[in-house]
Amino acid sequence: MRQLIRAAGGAVLGLMAMACGDGGFTPDPGVRTEDAEAVDLENLRILVSGQAAVFPEAMRADAPSLAGMALTVEEPLRVAVNDAAATFATGEVSEDGSFRVTDVPVRDIHQGLGMGLAHDGLVRSTTLVYDTAFTGTRPRTDIIDARAWALPIAFVDQLGAAVGAPRLAGHTGDPAATLATAGFVLGRVVDLNGQPVSGVRVALDRSDLSDRLYYPSEDLASVSQAGTASHGLFLYVHSAGVVESFKVSVEGQDAYVARNVDVGPGLGVVLTVYPGRYAP
Repeated sequence: MRQLIRAAGGAVLGLMAMACGDGGFTPDPGVRTEDAEAVDLENLRILVSGQAAVFPEAMRADAPSLAGMALTVEEPLRVAVNDAAATFATGEVSEDGSFRVTDVPVRDIHQGLGMGLAHDGLVRSTTLVYDTAFTGTRPRTDIIDARAWALPIAFVDQLGAAVGAPRLAGHTGDPAATLATAGFVLGRVVDLNGQPVSGVRVALDRSDLSDRLYYPSEDLASVSQAGTASHGLFLYVHSAGVVESFKVSVEGQDAYVARNVDVGPGLGVVLTVYPGRYAP
């Protein structure tokens, strides 16, 4: 079990032991595990490996190279509340974009794991690679074939311009706010084959936050609140204040598991929302 205690002035974390099964090998839903190995449940240290790349819609000739860039395995919730223990391990992006981070301690995670990227030319971001929404437990196998998406500043500024200064000011109370300083969630809805889904709406389990949810247009030049375009993207604008925690699901689509999201100022959270319990 896990317990998250929220106070009106912010978020306070309360840690309780999370169930770890019967001690045998049980693959974790939410990640592909065919080639992963079981871990020592008494030690709970895993391998996290995969590929880092610039977010597809942001890929341009001037997109920064990720080779040699540092990345972190972290808990997005802890990052959002500026917890000094947010980072569990660090690694480096190889020339081919791959990463392999060993000996990641996961005993104390609350809601999930993300791959964090922070570098000149990029907005500070974390890509969700494991969510306890699927299992109610910590990872019990290695996480393989994970993706870490880099968000160039110019791309995030483009999304901010699409939202517009009046909306950003309305959500943050700051006329000088940008999308990067406010904090945001950038998600993509995909089908069983990993292809973007158009014409759908995502739902938050907190109705008081629903007015901050937008859908970028095909050319990313504007936003609406009608539904996803062909790229399947949605954008949530944070208040630039205390951490906000909520669940994201897809309206009218029971196959999509509601996902945990935690966002704070200055942080971009990236996630892919897919049907079923395994990433395409």
